[in-house]
Amino acid sequence: MRRLDPKSLGQHLDVLYRAAWALCGSREDAEDLVQETFARVLARPRVVRGEDRAYLMRVLRNTFYSRLRTASRRPHTIATLEDVDPADPRLALQPERAIEVKEILEVIAELPEDFRLAIVAVDILGLSYGEAARALDAREATITTRLYRARQRVARQLSDEPPVNQSAREGSGPKRSLA
Repeated sequence: MRRLDPKSLGQHLDVLYRAAWALCGSREDAEDLVQETFARVLARPRVVRGEDRAYLMRVLRNTFYSRLRTASRRPHTIATLEDVDPADPRLALQPERAIEVKEILEVIAELPEDFRLAIVAVDILGLSYGEAARALDAREATITTRLYRARQRVARQLSDEPPVNQSAREGSGPKRSLA
């Protein structure tokens, strides 16, 4: 066990931002979530077991859940003109790449929570399967299965081909007869 070095948080900013964007579904909410996560971490000294990134993922996830609980208790407001996303000037240099990333993150944001957290932990944050399992309080085999199914759903959503046999249970093997 060791203390988390506040100066090392900057090196995790991009990865946490991408993870937050996948969780939240919007750039602005992701920025707020990362900022709130860093504020919580910096509020008091932290003792970390294992990797800093896995610890920060747990804090990000818990902060996300806290925000959801808080938001569910507040009255809902209607959308106004201020809710429209302005163009991001940083993305002007690579517009095709920005569109692809936005589409992928939107599809990830629509995944069921277990799948979304697994794909964010491994593919966006870059955690190993073991680190993701510890961060998400699941078995490593469960993370592997969720990750496979999440990737399949993302690929299916982004594919131009029509869906194949929607009635089959996801991840199930071929139907076999004993006759």
